[in-house]
Amino acid sequence: MAVTMEHSSNLDSISRMLEAHADELSENIAISAPNHSPLFYQGLYNQSLKIVGQLRAMGIQRQDRVAVSLPNGPEMAVAFLTIAAGAICAPLNPAYRAREFEFYLNDLNAKALMLQPGVAEPAREVAERLNIPVVDLLPNLESAAGIFQLSTAAKVSSESLDFAGPDDTALILHTSGTTSRPKMVPLSHRNLCTSARNVRTALALTGTDR
Repeated sequence: MAVTMEHSSNLDSISRMLEAHADELSENIAISAPNHSPLFYQGLYNQSLKIVGQLRAMGIQRQDRVAVSLPNGPEMAVAFLTIAAGAICAPLNPAYRAREFEFYLNDLNAKALMLQPGVAEPAREVAERLNIPVVDLLPNLESAAGIFQLSTAAKVSSESLDFAGPDDTALILHTSGTTSRPKMVPLSHRNLCTSARNVRTALALTGTDR
């Protein structure tokens, strides 16, 4: 993903960053991947509006946790940004076994699980047993890098979208659990945006870097 704008210190949530980039850097590349056309910031912002709208139509709110078990790639990157813009994203390793998925989904009290067909199928079986709704992410191979559809029949809410704010949790990770029970580590939008700015500064990145 291309780096943020010079005045990004005023942008302390993912949704604000995406909106600002769409307004000022709409034709700049946000995400690129082999065998795909690039995704520009305007397209990334539009995708966030769509996904947050669909989450709301499913009844998923800002403090609800959406578990995501996807392969690495542009769809995973876009899924994280667009889910976190309106809810809490909780990534899970697709290589986990069924008992591990059961532990993490229970621990998260996940409101939904997002999967890609054919990947992390043990998670699907566990979620169905736990009565956790499963939403399939369907990559759109004809579109720009990272663009996808969701299998849910929920229509985008026509109401004003309620985006997550700076102090809302954007991301939940788990500790490794090598010596005890894994513990949840919540990261706020402010945490992530500050970290991104620090990385940009430390590496002297510019908008043309990839």
